[in-house]
Amino acid sequence: MSTIGFDTSNYTTSTAWTDGKNDINVRQILYVKDGERGIRQSDGVFQHMKLMPVMYEKLSEQIDFKDVKAIGVSTRPRCVEGSYMPVFLAGEGYAKVVADTLSVPLYEFSHQDGHIMAGIYSSGSFELLENDFISVHLSGGTTEILKSRYNGFNFDNEIIGGSKDISAGQFIDRVGVKMGLHFPAGKALEQLALKAEQGEKLPTAVDGAYMNFSGVETKASRMAESERCDKSALALGVLENVRDTLVKTINKAMTDTNTHRVLIVGGVASNGIIRNGLTKKLDGNVYFAKAEYSTDNAVGTAYLAHLAHKEA
Repeated sequence: MSTIGFDTSNYTTSTAWTDGKNDINVRQILYVKDGERGIRQSDGVFQHMKLMPVMYEKLSEQIDFKDVKAIGVSTRPRCVEGSYMPVFLAGEGYAKVVADTLSVPLYEFSHQDGHIMAGIYSSGSFELLENDFISVHLSGGTTEILKSRYNGFNFDNEIIGGSKDISAGQFIDRVGVKMGLHFPAGKALEQLALKAEQGEKLPTAVDGAYMNFSGVETKASRMAESERCDKSALALGVLENVRDTLVKTINKAMTDTNTHRVLIVGGVASNGIIRNGLTKKLDGNVYFAKAEYSTDNAVGTAYLAHLAHKEA
C-alpha cells in the first residue's frame, strides 16, 4: 500500500509518495523578488496553481498508481479552529481531484502536523507516536514549543512556549535581506556566518518558555545597515542568538512538563549552527528531522495518510 501527499505552504509547492518505508519528495520553492521579505497570499496561490501540475507530473513518472490507496493534504496551518491561509486551497483542490480520479479516500491534516510527522519519519523516532513529547516548530512564520501526542490520526498539540512576536525565521530573514541576501535568507546567512571567527554579541529576551525576537531584530538590522558592519560576525551572532534563546526556552519547557523527548522540525531547524548548538546544550533526548525533511514538504502528510488508512 502507498499514499500520496500534497502541501502548498507559504513558500513551497510539494507533493510526495510513501509506502511507509520509502518516499519520493518532489518540491519547488516559490519565487520571491530580490529585496522582498516574502510574498502575498494571492501571488502564492497563483504560483502554486502553476507549479502543482509540474510537481505532480514529476512524481507520476516515478510511481505505480495501482498501489496508491489514499491521498493526504495539508488544508490549514495548524489544527485549531480558525486556522486558515489561502495558499492551502491550491493543494486541497488538486488533492480532491486526484483522490476522485483514483477513487481513493482523502485525509485532511494541518501543515504543522505534516512537519511533526516528517520529523518522526525521517529521524526514525517512531516511539514518539506512543508517548507525550515536546515538538518545536521552527519555520519562516512559526516559532512554537508544543506538548504533543499522536491520537491515531493527527497530533494533539498544546502550546507551552514560543515567540510572542516575530518568529526565529523572520528574524533571520529580515536581517539577511538587510545584508542584501535573497529571501529566504537562512542558507546564505549560515554560509556567511561560517566565515566569522567570532559572532556579534546580541541580547536574548526570554520569559520562561516564551521568547521575543523583535527587539534584537531591530538592533541587528540597524547594525546591518552600517558601513562598518562585519557581516559575517553579525550573521553568526544572529544564529547564535536564536540558538541560545531556544536552548533556554526548550529546557524550561522540558522542566515545566517533565517531558524529556524533544522533536525539532521546520526549515530553521535545518540550519547547522543552530542544530549543532541545540544538540550539545539541550538536556533531553533530542530528535531532528533530517535537513531535507525540515523545510516544507509533503512527506509527513503522505505518511499521516498512510497511518490513517491502515487504521480505517
